[in-house]
Amino acid sequence: MSASSCSLEGKVALVTGASRGIGVAVAERLAREGAAVALVARTLEAAPDARLAGSLAETVAAIERAGGRALPIVADLADPADRARIVPAVRAALGPVDVLVHNAAAAIYAPVAEIPLKRRQITFEVNVHATLDLAQAVLPEMRARKRGWIVNLSSASSQHPHGPPYDGAATTTITVYGASKAALERITTGLAAEVYADGIAVNSVAPVAAVRTPGAEALVGRLMETHPELVEPIEWLEEAVLALATCDPRTCTGRILYSGPFLDEIGRKPKAPGAAR
Repeated sequence: MSASSCSLEGKVALVTGASRGIGVAVAERLAREGAAVALVARTLEAAPDARLAGSLAETVAAIERAGGRALPIVADLADPADRARIVPAVRAALGPVDVLVHNAAAAIYAPVAEIPLKRRQITFEVNVHATLDLAQAVLPEMRARKRGWIVNLSSASSQHPHGPPYDGAATTTITVYGASKAALERITTGLAAEVYADGIAVNSVAPVAAVRTPGAEALVGRLMETHPELVEPIEWLEEAVLALATCDPRTCTGRILYSGPFLDEIGRKPKAPGAAR
């Protein structure tokens, strides 16, 4: 991969799902590299009885303490009208978007035979349609300036199950979620081809294993405790996103990547916390 400098000085980044977990880590990392970061999520201030920790206000405070600049935007990505406000608000406050990181996802797990229409619709609204709407909103100015970076966060659940025989425990609840991520990956490669001549990089990256976030703890916390080898340091994912947000669009675009192997490829894998130095 041919990469440019990691510096994002003077650039504007938009990160969705930035109230907790991976979104927070990515937003803070982009801000440390100089970007003014617009943060999108539904939660501005966390309620005392909130099911999951984290809020936009906390992310903004962390970025500002480190000397960065952040703009919170409260929006429900499952609502087309609500998400239509996002890019105009960023443009008005910070300027045109240089880097779009679509991290937000509706992680709804249920067997295909049981998952209701409403939950399927929410999954595809957030994981697919929101991605497309935000990309369509930022592309005109990216094309006009002949530069831009779009990074979509995907999932290993996009892969097809292996079998027969099938391991029922591993395949009975992720099909619809995985289908939405498979659609996201196909959109990634197709859009990359469409905008290649415009100097815009479009890539997707997924963690190799589970990442310890509030959402993951709620869904598979017990599994992560009993199988620590299945947990990936969040630093791997934030480093991979940074690399894709600063890469050379002529040589790094249209790729469906996994964080660990990608960082090995480019020689930028951080040591896991606590690893021997």
